[in-house]
Amino acid sequence: MQHEIVRPPSYFISGFGFKFEAATLCSCHMQLRLICLLTLFACTAPSFGASAKVIKVLPHFLDLDGRHSISPSLYDRDAYQAKLRRTPKERSGLRFDIQWRSRDVSELRVRVEMRGGREKEVTQALLETAAKHVAGFSKWTALTLSGDEYRKFGELVAWRVTLLEGDKVISEKKSFLW
Repeated sequence: MQHEIVRPPSYFISGFGFKFEAATLCSCHMQLRLICLLTLFACTAPSFGASAKVIKVLPHFLDLDGRHSISPSLYDRDAYQAKLRRTPKERSGLRFDIQWRSRDVSELRVRVEMRGGREKEVTQALLETAAKHVAGFSKWTALTLSGDEYRKFGELVAWRVTLLEGDKVISEKKSFLW
């Protein structure tokens, strides 16, 4: 009576170049770890659905000299912004620094819509600029509200930043109160 040796099947995970034999995945814990690892890779893969995206929006007050910080340090910038927030007479404007990324769109517009208040009056302002395409890399665009427009606008309450291709909204990011 001759016994036939049955070799367990091997599992090959394509794209990673690893070959796991079924015998090495002897416990359920190892199989569970492998599934969790593959799920993690699948969930953290870059999304290619949107062609452009607003990544970050930083609204900054500007002082009377047009500066938003007195040094390159982020700590100093935040402290200076807190000081400007407490002392409105030392402000001359408001600047939005917008980080965005584009995959393949060539002509974009960056728009900032603002809602504010001056005394008991509700105010609105709109800033917009054409943006150049930088494939794959993120880019910073700055839009500034200053001078008489800033004085007429008053205190910022809410904002929304949109990336537009023609009249079509591609991506947007907005403040909590928008």
